[in-house]
Amino acid sequence: MASSVAPPPGGHMVTAEQIAAWMPQAERDLQALVALPSVADPQLYDLGPCSEASRFTARALRSAGLMDVRVVDVGDAAPTVVGRSPAPPGAPTVLLYAHYDVQPPGDLDEWRSPPFELSARGGRWYGRGAADCKGNVVAHLTALRTLGERLPVGVTVLIEGAEEQSSHGLTRYVTQHPSELHADAVIIGDSGGAAEGIPALTVALRGVVNLVVSVTTMRAAVHSGMFGGPAPDALAALIRILDSLYDARGNTVIEGVPPSDAWHGAPYPDAAFRREVGLAEGVQLMGTGSVAERLWARPAVTVLGIDCPRVVGSSMSVSARARARVSLRIPPGVDTQSAAVALTAHLQARAPWHAQVSTQLAGAVAPVQTPLSGTAHVTAGDALALAYGRPPVLRGDGRSVPVCAALAETLPSSEMVVLGVEEPACRVHAPNESVAPAEIARIALSEALFLQTYAQREGNCGRTP
Repeated sequence: MASSVAPPPGGHMVTAEQIAAWMPQAERDLQALVALPSVADPQLYDLGPCSEASRFTARALRSAGLMDVRVVDVGDAAPTVVGRSPAPPGAPTVLLYAHYDVQPPGDLDEWRSPPFELSARGGRWYGRGAADCKGNVVAHLTALRTLGERLPVGVTVLIEGAEEQSSHGLTRYVTQHPSELHADAVIIGDSGGAAEGIPALTVALRGVVNLVVSVTTMRAAVHSGMFGGPAPDALAALIRILDSLYDARGNTVIEGVPPSDAWHGAPYPDAAFRREVGLAEGVQLMGTGSVAERLWARPAVTVLGIDCPRVVGSSMSVSARARARVSLRIPPGVDTQSAAVALTAHLQARAPWHAQVSTQLAGAVAPVQTPLSGTAHVTAGDALALAYGRPPVLRGDGRSVPVCAALAETLPSSEMVVLGVEEPACRVHAPNESVAPAEIARIALSEALFLQTYAQREGNCGRTP
């Protein structure tokens, strides 16, 4: 990796002070976005706030200097915002990605402040989406506002509204519009550093297969006193099926899914992991091998939810039906379709008492491995090093970003860089999600430096038209 970032021809590099001047606007942007409960699930929320968030984002991109900005219905529950600034003659184009939709807030009693109100305390900004991923939207906006009209590259901005719902429509849109979305480099703003103040380039994203498994044993529930014992309990059958997904140490064991691989990037210390997940006293971690291997290089199955009688109000009866939502995270190198077939076969083969088992695929996202070399990778690493005052570590991300696989397949000649504001203390998807304003500033500075210097480096490397 090169040790310095050269100034762009005829100009000066963006400074932290220039970014800082835009941070009050960044806070206003984030306040406005967090105030919108943009959960793109019509089963849970009205979709009006998603539409409002898309319109706000479009207005913000125009104010940041992009002239061609559209709100596009891609067939998802919420629209995507596409903005463009054409490349100067001979210059490359960079695509910036993030999303404005968020996860539901969950149990409101667990929030110390209202989830859809940006609240400041302890040097952090709290609110649902403050980090994932509205904080990254704001980082993009801040970088573009700081550069103003001095863009030495073409810029395409893609801000979607249904990432948390697997991006089915946007994925189709990407594959159908390769020329519109052509870019030499793609910056995925939906990840983060190893910790606040420690930058990272994410070089591996796990894929995911989601299945709903249903178990049926009888026509209807029966009295547990009159029939319990010989009557096959569907809930007990489901529990035994789910338990078979793990060995005694907690490793995921599914025939047909490679069980393990090595991780060659930055480590993830056990103590840091225990602290960041809030491990209860005396509880052991699941699985074997290093934390980094278990997170980024191995499959991991999670039971996301179970439909069964609630404790309060349950009757003295044997369950006839039960179902669960099962999520299988898969590392790069594992085929998504093969993993779905293997998980389905495993669930059906482990049914006790010949219980009837059916499965339904509820979504799948392919894993992604980003290049470890190339102009964009080197430029991004140098930009992060300059913005943070220390070089980035190479790490994985156990999460999935659905559109990444579609962008990699549709734009095979482009280089993908994954970074962002979402360090572990952000508690994304959990109550009391937050972001460090300093991380938004540092990522905005990193992106601005990248946009300033990428054109010069890409030109020196001989860009393919």
